[in-house]
Amino acid sequence: QVHLVESGGGSVQAGGSLRLSCVASGRTFRWYMGWFRQAPGKEREFVAAIKWNDARTYYTDSVKGRFTISRDIAKNTAHLQMNSLKPEDTAVYYCATDDREFRRQHDVDYWGQGTQVTVSS
Repeated sequence: QVHLVESGGGSVQAGGSLRLSCVASGRTFRWYMGWFRQAPGKEREFVAAIKWNDARTYYTDSVKGRFTISRDIAKNTAHLQMNSLKPEDTAVYYCATDDREFRRQHDVDYWGQGTQVTVSS
């Protein structure tokens, strides 16, 4: 089993920044770690992910150039730096990890509890 704990959510004004972190424990060997988000009344959508061994990253189009995902191998932690935040980024952000590359929530076996990000205009 893998246990994921997110931190770093909060409320900011449009144009501001937040940094999310996700610490993994348990069976920590995995290939991919990333983030999804879910706004009220909407499906959970992919945001970004990183391949653990070579740090290859990929993003959904709406966050490219604004969000950056990174990892700290020694601390089993992934970070999501979010800059130039927009009101439409408001959602609960979920950390995710799996042994396979993922872009859909159905491809993910392990989830964190979620952290709220609110961006006001």
